[in-house]
Amino acid sequence: MKECCALFGVYAPGEDVARLTYFGLYSQQHRGQESSGIATADGKRIHVYTKTGLVSQVYNEEVLARLWGNIAIGHNRYSTTGSSSPANAQPIVTEGPAGRIALGHNGNITNAQYLHNELEQQHCNFATGTDSEIIAHLILSSTKKTWANRIRYAMKRLEGAYSLVLMTEDGLFGVRDPLGIRPLCLGRLDGGWVLASESCALDHIGAKFHREVEPGEVVAIDSSGMRSYKEKQLGKRSLCIFEYIYFARPDSIMEGRRIYLARQAMGARLAQEHPVNADLVIGVPDSATAAGIGYSIESGIPFTEGLLKNRYVGRTFIEPDQRIRELGVKLKFNPMPEVLEGKRVVLVDDSIVRGTTTPRVISLLRRAGAKEIHMRICALPIRYPCFFGVDMAAKWELIASHKEVPEIADYIGADSLGYLSMEGLIESVALPKDLFCLACFTGEYPIPVQLEMDKLALEPVRE
Repeated sequence: MKECCALFGVYAPGEDVARLTYFGLYSQQHRGQESSGIATADGKRIHVYTKTGLVSQVYNEEVLARLWGNIAIGHNRYSTTGSSSPANAQPIVTEGPAGRIALGHNGNITNAQYLHNELEQQHCNFATGTDSEIIAHLILSSTKKTWANRIRYAMKRLEGAYSLVLMTEDGLFGVRDPLGIRPLCLGRLDGGWVLASESCALDHIGAKFHREVEPGEVVAIDSSGMRSYKEKQLGKRSLCIFEYIYFARPDSIMEGRRIYLARQAMGARLAQEHPVNADLVIGVPDSATAAGIGYSIESGIPFTEGLLKNRYVGRTFIEPDQRIRELGVKLKFNPMPEVLEGKRVVLVDDSIVRGTTTPRVISLLRRAGAKEIHMRICALPIRYPCFFGVDMAAKWELIASHKEVPEIADYIGADSLGYLSMEGLIESVALPKDLFCLACFTGEYPIPVQLEMDKLALEPVRE
């Protein structure tokens, strides 16, 4: 499963806003590794720098020195619409009848093709293959008098998932769709304001968590202070449940619940629902470590790091040769035979999507001497694709869409396989069930979805 994008925004006169944004993006690197970008504004102009690669690869002191102003927005990208080309890196800067804006987007617009065709007929020129540029053109084409009302106009036309950070020459805006599918929070920093996808980004720059941006809300920040404009919700909330299972950093807080504690509770509930006689518990690092600890505490089976992750393996531009390519998952994980030899192992992971990586991990453990491997999964079986900003897989690629649990256990090579129940998942998160989008498990989408759009459908034809 591929990450969502990371958003960051700051309005802080007198502060080095580009540097603050760099650290805000650095703390959210887990949400997107394809490209990164920062845009700043000084009251008169917008400056922008984007590049493919990790945050640590994209920026240096010279780049940050050129990004000056009192306002900044930043974005780490994982592409869900549009290719991974440099042209699609964000923030995007777009001009139109209303002026010039910079925009960063996390989510997926489900009516993007329709809106793209409509805007082309209005002679809007598209420079990228992203649905994010559609949002920018909708805002800029509005005849409303204020930026907040232009954004609200666009929200009435958009369908799907979107959290946004948006910047004009003299103002910062945070936007969350009426369903609240993707996260966005608001913090305070020495009289200024900060926006971020996750609260961990606030912690890293010394900002204090203020509250979450509400579904259907536009937060406007400028020299007059912070103002809120709210659109009518669509009757329910639909925060992506995978923020708690996998996407968010364990130290982040969403809806008042610390992610680490939710994952630890998932592991404990798995031990109750799927007990097994075993010698040790391993959590697939890093996203399932907390769940593994929870399983261990509840079951009384010792937790150990029998499978280590190379935490410095990131996105690389160097193509591996065939011998290294054949090692596959061993580049990322390495087992410890002395710990595993002859042991019955409970292996806890966050999810099984296509079923391609899990068999390799189990094979690594068996070659290291594990006697039995009992797989325990924090999510339910994933049977339906996501249309709201997670590059998960097409339905036919999802192993649980065409195999039952015993068949999946045979396929991945596990001695047993247990998924967390819906009741167990919701009780572990400790929030109401109707707060979440659970469509990848149930097929019940929060809004109607059409046939899956080709990821590259909006790419401009380049000669």
